[in-house]
Amino acid sequence: MLNRPFFALRGWWLAGVLASGTLLASDEAVAQAADSVEAQQSQAALQEQIDAADEQTREQLEELRRLERETRQMNADNASLAGRLAEEAERQQRLATALDTLEETRAALPEIEQNMAEQLTHWIEGDLPFLRDERLARVQRQPDQQGANTIERINGLLEAWRVELDYGRDIDSWRGRLRQDERTREVDFLRIGRIGFYYLAPDGREGGVWNAEAGAWQPLDDNYLREVRNGLRMAEDQRAPDLLTLPLSISVNDQQGEQQ
Repeated sequence: MLNRPFFALRGWWLAGVLASGTLLASDEAVAQAADSVEAQQSQAALQEQIDAADEQTREQLEELRRLERETRQMNADNASLAGRLAEEAERQQRLATALDTLEETRAALPEIEQNMAEQLTHWIEGDLPFLRDERLARVQRQPDQQGANTIERINGLLEAWRVELDYGRDIDSWRGRLRQDERTREVDFLRIGRIGFYYLAPDGREGGVWNAEAGAWQPLDDNYLREVRNGLRMAEDQRAPDLLTLPLSISVNDQQGEQQ
């Protein structure tokens, strides 16, 4: 009887100890579980930070690449622009130089025009007298052109010069009026370049050659009249080109003097 309470007390104590151990074990498990959850949360948060940092890094790298591309394009544009600016600067310099002399050139144009007209008039008056009125009118009408400025009149004179030069390279014929021995009549004229000027009466029995040295018409004999007739037919495309045997209106020396 004395031992039973002792065993009972010890049994109760063991039960308490076991119960306390169980409680302690349960608390430790809870703590470990809490630590594990917290560690997982920390790991997830860290991973999110890593992912966010990776995304930010990628965005920054992409932005850097974009800036590099824009920088290269800007450098290329600047190089191209520098070339264009250099060309424009050179053009502006040429323009400035031209403007510096523009007033002088503009002031000299009327004198240039007058000299051209005088020289051309002098040439026509000293040349063979074919179509003289028409040729002089081509020169003299230039200053009277209504609304035409100096440059336009000079261009007209240049065109008149070109027409005069063309006269030396072709053969031509036309019917016109000839004043001779105080009488006027219609005849057929033949011009061979600037070296031969002839006429033939409509009946073919009379003709002449202009003698530049004498400043007068000289009659032609029958053989030359036949050659003038052949020349007229060639000028009118009624006969194939052929050699003509005719006296010249100017001498060889006069021709060489004109060429010089």
